[in-house]
Amino acid sequence: MNWRERAQRLRTVPLVSVLQLSGAQADRCDPRKWHTGRGVLSVTGTQFMNWNCGRGGGGAIDLVMHLHQLGFGQALEWLESHFGTAPIVAASPPPRPALSLPPPCPEHLAAVRRYLLQERRLPAALLEPLVGSGSLYADARANAVFVLRGKLQEPVGAELRGTTAVAWRGMASGSRKDRGLFAIPAVSLLAATVLCESAIDAISCHALYPQYRCLSTAGARPNPAWLPDLLGQARQFYCGFDHDDTGEAMARSMMTLYPAIQRLRPSRKDWNDVLRLGT
Repeated sequence: MNWRERAQRLRTVPLVSVLQLSGAQADRCDPRKWHTGRGVLSVTGTQFMNWNCGRGGGGAIDLVMHLHQLGFGQALEWLESHFGTAPIVAASPPPRPALSLPPPCPEHLAAVRRYLLQERRLPAALLEPLVGSGSLYADARANAVFVLRGKLQEPVGAELRGTTAVAWRGMASGSRKDRGLFAIPAVSLLAATVLCESAIDAISCHALYPQYRCLSTAGARPNPAWLPDLLGQARQFYCGFDHDDTGEAMARSMMTLYPAIQRLRPSRKDWNDVLRLGT
């Protein structure tokens, strides 16, 4: 078998198989996202993109070259050492855990309110409707829980934010960031929409720009699966990601994918800093 035949066969190795053998970890919330030693990769079919360094490619050979910093011939040898010449069978994707929202713990709600009002300076007038609708509550660890909702307003996940002395953030187990989002106000409006990196930033941005509907992408993600459906619902879309290296890189990627989206940059690192500290 010459090198062209070898390459043609090895390009069909499933990218998931390469990622698993390379020690990559599947994201708990986004089935297309993988955490690797080279950064976070988005995988769609045979294509991959590393948003941390702005590089991507197609097929197993390109992926091995990228992950392991190998030349073309070395990548072929790496793939053959793992897959040989036997027929290539697609690997099954890792099982996805079911959504498990933390149960509400009303006795910690006062502490969560104090944190959001006093430390984050979020307006009570915006928080109370969220609490009343169940989109914001406290869990047993005194985390603020911001619920992500799908098309039918069903819970599909939650952002968790620590409110104690230990700074912490995460997602509820089984969250599906590809199926829903956190929005303020929650109802669909035809007003301009701003995409923010977190629920706290979305609330902060709405406090600063009450004429805008503000959404959280639950992390700086340039291509949320729900975004194309929303683009036709608003007069104008802005990317309001953080004013830092990651936020700027992800904003550029988003605007490349969706040229109709414009940049709305916070004057400080993020919208909550602008709200707390002023411009």
